[in-house]
Amino acid sequence: MKIDKAEARETGIQLLKYGVIGILNTLITLVTFYLLNTRLGLSYGISNVTGYVLGVINSFLWNRNWVFKTKKDFKRELVLFVCGFLICLALQLCVSWILLEGLGWKNLPDDVIPFFPMAKAGQNIVMILAMVVYTLANYAYNRFVTFRVDPNDATDK
Repeated sequence: MKIDKAEARETGIQLLKYGVIGILNTLITLVTFYLLNTRLGLSYGISNVTGYVLGVINSFLWNRNWVFKTKKDFKRELVLFVCGFLICLALQLCVSWILLEGLGWKNLPDDVIPFFPMAKAGQNIVMILAMVVYTLANYAYNRFVTFRVDPNDATDK
Protein backbone atom coordinates (compact mmCIF):
# COMPACT_ATOMS: atom_id res chain seq x y z
CA MET A 1 0.00 0.00 0.00
CA LYS A 2 1.51 3.27 -1.13
CA ILE A 3 0.88 6.45 0.83
CA ASP A 4 -0.12 9.38 -1.34
CA LYS A 5 1.89 12.47 -0.25
CA ALA A 6 -0.94 14.89 -1.06
CA GLU A 7 -3.41 12.82 0.95
CA ALA A 8 -0.95 12.56 3.84
CA ARG A 9 -0.43 16.34 3.77
CA GLU A 10 -4.18 16.95 3.68
CA THR A 11 -4.70 14.59 6.62
CA GLY A 12 -1.94 16.38 8.55
CA ILE A 13 -3.56 19.76 7.95
CA GLN A 14 -6.93 18.30 8.92
CA LEU A 15 -5.47 16.93 12.16
CA LEU A 16 -3.90 20.30 12.91
CA LYS A 17 -7.23 22.07 12.39
CA TYR A 18 -8.99 19.42 14.46
CA GLY A 19 -6.43 20.08 17.18
CA VAL A 20 -7.12 23.83 17.12
CA ILE A 21 -10.86 23.20 17.47
CA GLY A 22 -10.07 20.60 20.12
CA ILE A 23 -8.12 23.15 22.14
CA LEU A 24 -11.03 25.58 21.94
CA ASN A 25 -13.48 22.85 22.93
CA THR A 26 -11.19 21.78 25.75
CA LEU A 27 -11.09 25.32 27.09
CA ILE A 28 -14.88 25.60 26.87
CA THR A 29 -15.31 22.24 28.61
CA LEU A 30 -12.69 22.81 31.32
CA VAL A 31 -13.77 26.35 32.16
CA THR A 32 -17.41 25.24 32.33
CA PHE A 33 -16.47 22.23 34.46
CA TYR A 34 -14.29 24.28 36.79
CA LEU A 35 -16.88 27.03 37.25
CA LEU A 36 -19.80 24.64 37.81
CA ASN A 37 -17.99 21.98 39.87
CA THR A 38 -15.33 23.84 41.80
CA ARG A 39 -16.84 27.29 42.14
CA LEU A 40 -20.59 26.59 42.21
CA GLY A 41 -20.39 23.15 43.86
CA LEU A 42 -22.41 21.22 41.28
CA SER A 43 -21.70 17.50 40.91
CA TYR A 44 -18.92 16.09 38.75
CA GLY A 45 -21.44 14.50 36.35
CA ILE A 46 -23.59 17.59 35.79
CA SER A 47 -20.54 19.83 35.41
CA ASN A 48 -18.85 17.37 33.05
CA VAL A 49 -21.87 16.84 30.78
CA THR A 50 -22.69 20.56 30.66
CA GLY A 51 -19.15 21.37 29.58
CA TYR A 52 -19.25 18.71 26.87
CA VAL A 53 -22.63 19.85 25.55
CA LEU A 54 -21.33 23.39 25.10
CA GLY A 55 -18.18 22.03 23.51
CA VAL A 56 -20.07 19.74 21.13
CA ILE A 57 -22.17 22.59 19.74
CA ASN A 58 -19.01 24.55 19.03
CA SER A 59 -17.26 21.45 17.69
CA PHE A 60 -19.94 20.42 15.20
CA LEU A 61 -20.14 23.81 13.57
CA TRP A 62 -16.37 24.26 13.26
CA ASN A 63 -15.63 20.66 12.23
CA ARG A 64 -18.33 20.60 9.56
CA ASN A 65 -17.42 23.95 8.05
CA TRP A 66 -13.67 24.30 8.59
CA VAL A 67 -11.99 20.97 9.41
CA PHE A 68 -13.85 18.45 7.24
CA LYS A 69 -15.52 21.01 4.92
CA THR A 70 -18.56 18.96 4.08
CA LYS A 71 -21.61 20.07 2.14
CA LYS A 72 -23.63 16.92 2.68
CA ASP A 73 -26.96 16.48 4.45
CA PHE A 74 -26.75 18.73 7.54
CA LYS A 75 -29.33 16.73 9.54
CA ARG A 76 -27.65 13.39 8.81
CA GLU A 77 -24.25 14.71 9.83
CA LEU A 78 -25.70 16.32 12.95
CA VAL A 79 -27.32 13.03 14.01
CA LEU A 80 -24.10 11.09 13.35
CA PHE A 81 -22.07 13.76 15.17
CA VAL A 82 -24.35 13.65 18.22
CA CYS A 83 -24.25 9.83 18.22
CA GLY A 84 -20.45 9.95 18.12
CA PHE A 85 -20.46 12.53 20.89
CA LEU A 86 -22.67 10.30 23.07
CA ILE A 87 -20.53 7.21 22.43
CA CYS A 88 -17.30 9.08 23.19
CA LEU A 89 -18.82 10.85 26.20
CA ALA A 90 -19.90 7.46 27.59
CA LEU A 91 -16.33 6.25 27.10
CA GLN A 92 -15.02 9.38 28.82
CA LEU A 93 -17.41 8.91 31.75
CA CYS A 94 -16.35 5.25 32.10
CA VAL A 95 -12.69 6.26 32.22
CA SER A 96 -13.59 8.96 34.76
CA TRP A 97 -15.48 6.49 36.93
CA ILE A 98 -12.62 3.97 36.84
CA LEU A 99 -10.08 6.62 37.87
CA LEU A 100 -12.28 8.39 40.43
CA GLU A 101 -14.03 5.43 42.06
CA GLY A 102 -12.04 2.37 41.04
CA LEU A 103 -8.59 3.83 41.70
CA GLY A 104 -9.74 6.35 44.31
CA TRP A 105 -8.39 9.45 42.60
CA LYS A 106 -11.31 11.50 43.90
CA ASN A 107 -9.50 11.44 47.25
CA LEU A 108 -6.26 12.97 45.98
CA PRO A 109 -5.10 15.82 48.21
CA ASP A 110 -5.75 19.36 47.01
CA ASP A 111 -2.00 20.00 46.90
CA VAL A 112 -1.15 16.93 44.74
CA ILE A 113 0.21 19.40 42.16
CA PRO A 114 2.64 21.41 44.32
CA PHE A 115 2.73 24.51 42.12
CA PHE A 116 -1.05 24.61 41.55
CA PRO A 117 -3.07 23.57 44.61
CA MET A 118 -6.82 23.48 43.98
CA ALA A 119 -10.00 22.20 45.53
CA LYS A 120 -11.08 18.81 44.16
CA ALA A 121 -7.69 18.29 42.51
CA GLY A 122 -8.38 14.62 41.76
CA GLN A 123 -11.56 15.44 39.86
CA ASN A 124 -9.83 18.12 37.82
CA ILE A 125 -6.89 15.82 36.98
CA VAL A 126 -9.23 12.98 36.00
CA MET A 127 -11.22 15.36 33.81
CA ILE A 128 -8.09 16.25 31.82
CA LEU A 129 -6.97 12.62 31.39
CA ALA A 130 -10.44 11.46 30.37
CA MET A 131 -10.63 14.31 27.84
CA VAL A 132 -7.58 12.89 26.05
CA VAL A 133 -9.41 9.56 25.65
CA TYR A 134 -12.53 11.36 24.43
CA THR A 135 -10.62 13.50 21.93
CA LEU A 136 -8.80 10.62 20.26
CA ALA A 137 -11.92 8.46 20.03
CA ASN A 138 -14.01 11.38 18.77
CA TYR A 139 -11.57 12.31 16.01
CA ALA A 140 -11.51 8.74 14.73
CA TYR A 141 -15.31 8.50 14.80
CA ASN A 142 -15.83 11.81 12.98
CA ARG A 143 -13.11 11.15 10.42
CA PHE A 144 -14.35 7.69 9.51
CA VAL A 145 -18.10 7.94 10.21
CA THR A 146 -19.63 11.42 10.44
CA PHE A 147 -17.56 13.27 7.83
CA ARG A 148 -16.28 10.25 5.89
CA VAL A 149 -15.27 11.02 2.34
CA ASP A 150 -16.50 8.49 -0.19
CA PRO A 151 -14.13 8.53 -3.19
CA ASN A 152 -17.03 7.42 -5.43
CA ASP A 153 -19.32 10.27 -4.35
CA ALA A 154 -19.11 13.36 -6.58
CA THR A 155 -20.47 15.59 -3.76
CA ASP A 156 -17.33 14.86 -1.70
CA LYS A 157 -15.01 16.37 -4.31
